[in-house]
Amino acid sequence: MVQAEPQTDYFIDPAGTAVKDNGHFLYTLQEGDFTLSTYVQVGMLDDYDAAVMMIMVDDRHWAKLCYEYTYKRPMIVSVVTQGVSDDCNSLAVPETGIYLRITRFGDCFALHYSHDAKWWEMVRYFRLESSGPVKVGVVAQSPTGDGCQVIFKHLNYSPEPVTEIRSGK
Repeated sequence: MVQAEPQTDYFIDPAGTAVKDNGHFLYTLQEGDFTLSTYVQVGMLDDYDAAVMMIMVDDRHWAKLCYEYTYKRPMIVSVVTQGVSDDCNSLAVPETGIYLRITRFGDCFALHYSHDAKWWEMVRYFRLESSGPVKVGVVAQSPTGDGCQVIFKHLNYSPEPVTEIRSGK
């Protein structure tokens, strides 16, 4: 379990009004291709409380896949930051928890979620160029709240990427 501190997030607002980079990012440096997945649960109390899987090239180039409390319900949300962040709410999912996955092949990344860790739905496919290793790991965030508890279970690493990103595998 990880405790998100109050007012923690990674987000560079496109309007230039806010920059937050103060979440607890628990990561490892990873060279080359990989796949990382985990099951997440969140004590969702305030807007944007979330369990996050994140990859980071540097402090201006990163991406995250979130199981996030948005519109007063759990949703899959993704953010890709290349100088500034975008924000994409994908869909509502069950409150009981969800599997999240990041895969890398070359400079390409794909974000997926799953209800059972067998069938994976693609959320996002994008490019982040990196000449070296990237940071990859998990974050617990509570951007507008007083903190929340996040559980990460079954953290699974593989050096094999998922290159058939739309196959459900």
